This record gives sequence, C-alpha cells and structure tokens, in this order.
Amino acid sequence: MRILHTSDWHIGKKIYGEDRLDEHTRFLDWLLEIIINRDVDVLLVSGDVFDSSMPPARATDLYYRFLFDLYGKTRTHAVIIAGNHDSAVRLAAPGQFLKMARMHVVGGIRDSAKDCVVHLDANGQTAAFAAVPYLNESDILPHIPLEAEIERSLRYREAMKRIYDECLSAMDADIKVFMGHYFIQGGTFGDSERLVQIGGIAPIRTDDLPGDVDYIALGHLHKQQQIKGGGCPIVYPGSPLPLSFKEAEYDKKYGKKVLLVDLGTDVACNIEKVTVPVFRELVRVDGTPDELTQLANFGDWKDRYIEAKVLLDGPAVGVGDEIRQAFALKGGKVLVVESVLPRAGGEILSTEDIKTRTPVEIFQDFYKYKFGESGPDTELDELLTTFNELLDIGREQEI
Repeated sequence: MRILHTSDWHIGKKIYGEDRLDEHTRFLDWLLEIIINRDVDVLLVSGDVFDSSMPPARATDLYYRFLFDLYGKTRTHAVIIAGNHDSAVRLAAPGQFLKMARMHVVGGIRDSAKDCVVHLDANGQTAAFAAVPYLNESDILPHIPLEAEIERSLRYREAMKRIYDECLSAMDADIKVFMGHYFIQGGTFGDSERLVQIGGIAPIRTDDLPGDVDYIALGHLHKQQQIKGGGCPIVYPGSPLPLSFKEAEYDKKYGKKVLLVDLGTDVACNIEKVTVPVFRELVRVDGTPDELTQLANFGDWKDRYIEAKVLLDGPAVGVGDEIRQAFALKGGKVLVVESVLPRAGGEILSTEDIKTRTPVEIFQDFYKYKFGESGPDTELDELLTTFNELLDIGREQEI
C-alpha cells in the first residue's frame, strides 16, 4: 500500500499581508499530479489544513476544489485531521458527505477514541488509521484548580496514552498507522510554528506512543524530520511552503518535502522524500541604499517576495519607497523594508536606574539608543511634545 503523507498546508496564510493562495493553488495542482503519477492509495494530511479557524472564502474554496478533483480524477482515499490552527468543528462539518467520496475527516473525539479509527481496503490489503486530531488540554482533561504545571502535563500524557490504547484496540487490519498533530520530544522547531506545550514541556514522548504499529504520521513541525526512538518510523513531513523568510533560508538547502510511504505485511516500511517545487521564492537582502539599488538592478527578481534590511547613517525619508521601486522594476515585490540605524551604544538601563528617572528622561535615552547622537534635535523635540501630551492624557485617565 502506498501512502502520501503531508501536513501543515496553512491555506490562507499571508506573509506581511501578502496573499499566497496562488502558491497554494500551484502546490495542490502539483500534489494531485504526484498522487496520480505515483499510484497513491491513501493521502494523509496530518493537520493545519488552514492557517486560521476562520479561513477566507477563497482558501476554503481551494481546499474543496482539490478534494473534488481528488475524488473525480483518482481512486485515492484521504484521511485528514484537524491541527491547532484549524477549527475542528468547521473542518469536520461536511464529514458525512465526504465519506461518500472516500474522504475521512476527523476534527475531534465525539464519544469514544475508537471513532477516530478509519478502516480502508486498498491493493488487496486492509489498513487502519488512528486519525487522532490536535487535542487541546481542555479537550481531554478535567480542570483541577491550583494544579502544578508538571502534574497537568503528566495527566495530559496519560490521557493521550489511553486514547492511543483505545484506538489500537479497534485497529484490526494488516497495516496500522497512527496520525497526530503535536510537538514530540526530540523534534526541532522551525521559525513559524505555534508552540503547543502542556505545562511548559513537550506533551508527548516517543515511549508514550504505541509500538505495535507500522508508521506514525505527525504534523505541526514545519521542518521535515524523523524522530529517533520508538518502535516504528515517527515522521513529520514539514510544511510544503516556507511560512516565513527565515524558514525559506533553511529550505533553500534542504527543500520542502512530501513523503511517499510504502507499507505492507511482507515488506519493510520504505519512505521516499519527494521535493516540493519552489512556487515563489522568498529572499532576504541587506545593505546600504546604494548597495540594495545595485543588487536590484543587476539581479533577476521576477516573481520573488523580498524582505529588505537597509543600513542607514541616520533617519532618511522615502528610502523604503526607492528600494521597493528598484526591485519592482525587475519583477520583484518588496514586502517589508527594515531600517537599521546606528546606535549610541552604552549599557541598558537597569530596573533601579529606571525607578530614579522620569518617563521623559527614559524616552530621551531610548531615542539616543535607537538613533544615536546624530539623530535630529528638531525631530526629538517634536516627539517629546507628543510624548508629553500622551503622558497628560494617561494621567487624566488615571484620575
């Protein structure tokens, strides 16, 4: 049986306010081609289908168009779970209709953990999938007032073990696969994940997971990685698109992946990493205004999103617009320009220093720290006038 494991699509995600639905459209078109050309039996999506619990209408439309094409153009089954970014209720709402199209969507646990188990037949073999979605602490733990964090984290782990054991007892099949969406101890964060922890520590450890399964298909971490330990492969495919400029720098070296997983009763688990094409490059650049202008003029920036850091000698008006225009003439789009100004240096004020200074003195120190001694006095005077007006408003509200 061939499985395609993916996760963390984050459809509807914006970067510096810029829509990325075109990239997601091209990704899903490419994914459908891979499913068709590589004879995939089951598609697994391990959470965070959308970037928010209230995705824009165009994002929802894109998702359902993909499922429609998956049903109409293939014989592939799909098992999809909710992640911490998804609305579990919204994602699972059309579940009964989707089942008729070979799509199984699990948003939460209704009456029993056994309800998460999906049984499928493909290629003459039976498979059972424990499609356990992201479960918040409040979903599975009764509230205990004044409970210590470490005690709550231990209760969470025990509750998850019980859920897994209950699922396992209902999995009567040749192939057994567990799904989940969480951070597991030993995993490595990227730059754009929401921290999902209970009691300040990793909620799940490898020895919490059942050993009598063939593959554990996880989501939440955006770097593709396989966790050491455990009785079977424990794998994160990572997000198919870089979700930040910093994440994109890492991906230039390693690339984004989806995973083709071959499982069978008479063969060992085989995992093939398939590199996702770069649909739009995210690029970070830095330099003085002249250096950035030259970089723009002599480079190919077509269809690239750019994060620019401009090094200045002092405050400058209009430099951001000039840099945006220079890259735009070469087909690029600068999403943000960060100005870096010289700092006066010196030690940061201690708490005791702050107690002995007036708010105006602290503001003046901050201005000098941020812009240096060369900052315009006229600008400081104007800012101080506004700052004093705000202080007066604050004092009046306190009274």
